[in-house]
Amino acid sequence: MVKAVVKTSPGAGNIELLDIAEPSVSPGHVKIAVRAAGICGTDLHIYHDEYPTRPPVVLGHEVSGQVAEIGAGVEAVRPGDRVTTETYFSTCDSCRYCREGRVNLCASRRSIGSAVDGGFTAYVVVPERNVHRLPDTISFEAGALTEPLACVVHGALERARVSPGDLAVVTGPGTIGLLTLQVIKAAGAGVVVLGTDADAHRLDLALELGADHVYNVQRDWVTAAIHDLTDGAGADIAYECSGAGLAAASLLQLVRRGGQYVQIGLFGKPVAWDLDQMCLKEVTVTGSNASVPSAWDRALRLMASGAVQTEPLVSNIMPLTEWHTAFDAFEKRIGLKTLLYPEQEIDA
Repeated sequence: MVKAVVKTSPGAGNIELLDIAEPSVSPGHVKIAVRAAGICGTDLHIYHDEYPTRPPVVLGHEVSGQVAEIGAGVEAVRPGDRVTTETYFSTCDSCRYCREGRVNLCASRRSIGSAVDGGFTAYVVVPERNVHRLPDTISFEAGALTEPLACVVHGALERARVSPGDLAVVTGPGTIGLLTLQVIKAAGAGVVVLGTDADAHRLDLALELGADHVYNVQRDWVTAAIHDLTDGAGADIAYECSGAGLAAASLLQLVRRGGQYVQIGLFGKPVAWDLDQMCLKEVTVTGSNASVPSAWDRALRLMASGAVQTEPLVSNIMPLTEWHTAFDAFEKRIGLKTLLYPEQEIDA
């Protein structure tokens, strides 16, 4: 038996630390001994019954670890390999989206941590095709953030078009915003990061991670600052990573005519938006949903090269037994990224 953080039934709450049977590996699948698993906003939405699940199910989809066992026919990895894993346990493989390589849009996809047992436990089993080796220079802690980085790569680079010399504005210096900053900086753009009084430490970290300018929207005259940086034109591309309606509205004012607006954060509810600005300025608007396999390859290359650093975003590491404290810290925005370790790894 192993410990696991389990959504036991539908409804708000209904998450418990339980003893469950250690999973077995099947042909074509890989059993990963979890070394670190990140808490994501989706996990909080599941806690509050705001995201669909198939309980009882083990939560957690941001995972790194070592291959513990392989099923028959597996050739890509061997026991002992340091790995991370994509999240889609299965898709239909036949709909137009699967055939186009846009598996994130498959209506039948089932993901670890919501529809299939995930990584808030000692072992997780995934299809061989999902597994990626971690570069030797990447720790398990850093590797657990490959999944959010892949989501950012998909939204910031694959769904949008950022070019060297562009000026980009990013709202929301949380984990997603700080990953977005690094990804678009690596693409050659100049980057401005916006936050609030509550983001003082995060804005300092944004500067350490390469932001050209940071502004506190509650204290700085951001419109004038962007005007000065762009000779009055406005930002070439705007990335909304906070999930705040006011941030979205402000970015439509800050982006230039003919520019791009990219929605990466989720609001969780309808928000007021001046869509006339999209027409009057001919702004291209894109959104993204999770990730696709190509984004994982690119994310791992960015990490291996050092162009993107994920470990500085890890602020809290707790054993599974303290999952409730970890969730509470995440919801109160204490620190940045919180990781859970299987208890035996804490004791090792």
